Amino acid sequence: MAEAARDRLIIGLDVPTIAEAQGIVDAIGDDGQFYKIGYQLVFAGGLDFARDLAASGKKIFLDMKLLDIDNTVAKGVENIARMGMTMLTLHAYPKAMAAAVEAAKGSGLCLLGVTVLTSMDADDLAAAGYADDPRALVLRRAAQARDAGMGGIVCSAEEAAIVREVVGPDLAVVTPGIRPAGADKGDQKRVMTPFDAISAGASHLVVGRPIVKADDPRAATRAILDDMRRASWPSND
Repeated sequence: MAEAARDRLIIGLDVPTIAEAQGIVDAIGDDGQFYKIGYQLVFAGGLDFARDLAASGKKIFLDMKLLDIDNTVAKGVENIARMGMTMLTLHAYPKAMAAAVEAAKGSGLCLLGVTVLTSMDADDLAAAGYADDPRALVLRRAAQARDAGMGGIVCSAEEAAIVREVVGPDLAVVTPGIRPAGADKGDQKRVMTPFDAISAGASHLVVGRPIVKADDPRAATRAILDDMRRASWPSND
């Protein structure tokens, strides 16, 4: 379980510079095995940093949330698959997912469909023109991702249990918006503790600010790992 937790905790390097990101990785040491790199760090040289981390043996979750015409998505996925990344996100639109799955064949890259951002609630969806509430839209997109042959789903931990019912035991269910008990929610509206998220059926947890903004990132990482290990592990492990 100790190794399983380290491999399933994705630490979000949501910081402005490579130097700061490297400092966090160094501070966490062997307790951190899996790192998320998103827009903020990508536009500060994060793609080369991602390659370097992967070459050092770390797993990388490249959080790009791709969405474009089929050919553009496919060509992007082909290049990302050559970089040694472990996971890649794209918005869970059927045509984009189909193009990505075809492009990633044989690479080992796990493609994740982003259902509904954890910073969005029903009012936000309505303002964006969606008739569905978050739960209904998450379930519809989860089913579409499953049918497209995606490797997993990104959803709120609040939806992990119902998504697991839709996608079955084998797909990854990755949940951002994870906050230790008593932590500030920040801009997240649908959050859950590490223990509760694993218990609900999440296979991977994404944790950013509670670790990278902590006075002691390694101690914060260990506390979250301990909370994960107290839970019953999901059926796909």
